[in-house]
Amino acid sequence: MEDNNRPWLAKYPDGVPANINVDEYPSLLALLESCAAKYKSKPAFTCMGKTITFKDLREKSMRMAAYLQSRGLEPGDRIALMMPNTLQYPISLYGSLLAGLVVVNTNPLYTPREMKHQFTDSGARAVIIAEMFAANLEKIIDETDIRVVIKTSIGELLGSVKGTLVNFAVRHIKRMVPKHNIPNSVSFKHALSEGKKFKVKPTEESPDRTILLQYTGGTTGVSKGTMLTNRNLVANALQIRSLMVPYLKEGEEVALCPLPLYHIFAFTVNLVAMITFGAHSVLVVNARDIPALTKEFKKYPVSLATGVNTLFNALLNNEKFRKLNFEHLKVVVGGGMAVQRSVAEEWQKVTGCYLNEGYGLTESSPLASVNPLDGSGKLGSIGIPAPSTQMRIVDEEGKPMPIGEIGEIQIKGPQIMKGYYNRPDETEKSLVDGWLNTGDIGQMDKDGYFKIVDRKKDMINVSGFNVFPNEIEDVIAAHPKVLEVAAIGVPHEKSGECVKVFVVKKDKSLTEKEVINYSRENLTGYKIPKKVEFRDDLPKTNVGKILRRELREEEQEKE
Repeated sequence: MEDNNRPWLAKYPDGVPANINVDEYPSLLALLESCAAKYKSKPAFTCMGKTITFKDLREKSMRMAAYLQSRGLEPGDRIALMMPNTLQYPISLYGSLLAGLVVVNTNPLYTPREMKHQFTDSGARAVIIAEMFAANLEKIIDETDIRVVIKTSIGELLGSVKGTLVNFAVRHIKRMVPKHNIPNSVSFKHALSEGKKFKVKPTEESPDRTILLQYTGGTTGVSKGTMLTNRNLVANALQIRSLMVPYLKEGEEVALCPLPLYHIFAFTVNLVAMITFGAHSVLVVNARDIPALTKEFKKYPVSLATGVNTLFNALLNNEKFRKLNFEHLKVVVGGGMAVQRSVAEEWQKVTGCYLNEGYGLTESSPLASVNPLDGSGKLGSIGIPAPSTQMRIVDEEGKPMPIGEIGEIQIKGPQIMKGYYNRPDETEKSLVDGWLNTGDIGQMDKDGYFKIVDRKKDMINVSGFNVFPNEIEDVIAAHPKVLEVAAIGVPHEKSGECVKVFVVKKDKSLTEKEVINYSRENLTGYKIPKKVEFRDDLPKTNVGKILRRELREEEQEKE
């Protein structure tokens, strides 16, 4: 093979097809309906000990859909889902699709500023939100088009006794629910109860209809809505399924889901793809609680787990986890950030199961490539392209490069996004003749395995979440005592990278604590700088543009 300007004939394990039938289901809703009927008596989701079957899931989803339609929401309207991993999430998603709505996944930890941007940019008319975050919604709701607000509590679907105890602890002992007042909001249970009174009006579906606006950062730092269609999400679910078919059995698997479902990785892998297997998914509300996560591993015969490198590393450093019985564990996939070789090797040693690294982006729904799940892949690589997927390396002019050369990774396949919502210019830059420009620098070896050499020049990766320097800089630059600021990513033991800012003071009294506190008021936790360095000036180009590259090089020299 002279170059990689065509699909690599990947060496898939026996039973894994090189291509999928992208027309097997016309829509994600059709896929969900088919699986709900096929596995109706099987357990679908468990959260904090409470389990619902696929039949329960569909019945509650139908009620939610009927309620949403009764409130005047029409096909194509946007609905934001803003909650941690609870039973309410899959019900809300399924119900929204039944109602013909477009789902806008929203990080519950967003500040009011971040929420406002996402809700106004998407034009969201409704939101289903966990009560812990409603106080932030109250601050900005009047500046949005949101007219339907459904609030839910952690314990709402856990049963009367346990639910009451959980809610009491969350509200009064941990004090995690700030006071708020959102007129005309209703509870999740009220919506389900009211939904019994109405019938769901069927909506027209097409493979190319956008059903998910998944927000991601951009090179400008402005969060953009990635338009993912029925075809995109069905295709990626079937691609994932085809890779796992040799190892998983329908209706028999238990899948642990510690990553948040509002993140595209867990959304597609843990929610949609696992539903195609009729898997019993165990939802973890707080993945940072390693002791609690370890208990879930002990309580259930987990056969599949997903996570990021930092999560796997944390588990390996928990003595109780290391002593567990892992006889049921078959498939473990790490994504979102690079899986470190030392972690992968230790994971296999402790659990007897391979920790396979995959690669993808929000724009690719997300899976683009992964190492073979039988352990025959290459540590340190991102594996081979998924079925029906092409990947190649191109130079700065977009021309394919020979094997072994370093350049930008491009991806083509049925899972590639339609584009960015209301941003045709950004879409044009990212999609060229069906190829997605990833901005990631990599190379392909003679066996067809891809490796990431470097990432997008300025992006910071904190525990698998993308952080863009422009956003950090825009926030901190608004501080009255700041003259100039630059943000870069620096190595961090726990999160892989963290944010470091270089600040030129406008007022000499400015302190590191002030910078961090100001950031905390305006940024989600993982975006807050861990390190602050004050300087008299910052390196710039001859036209005055700050050179982050020089700052990164200086930090590398210190290592």
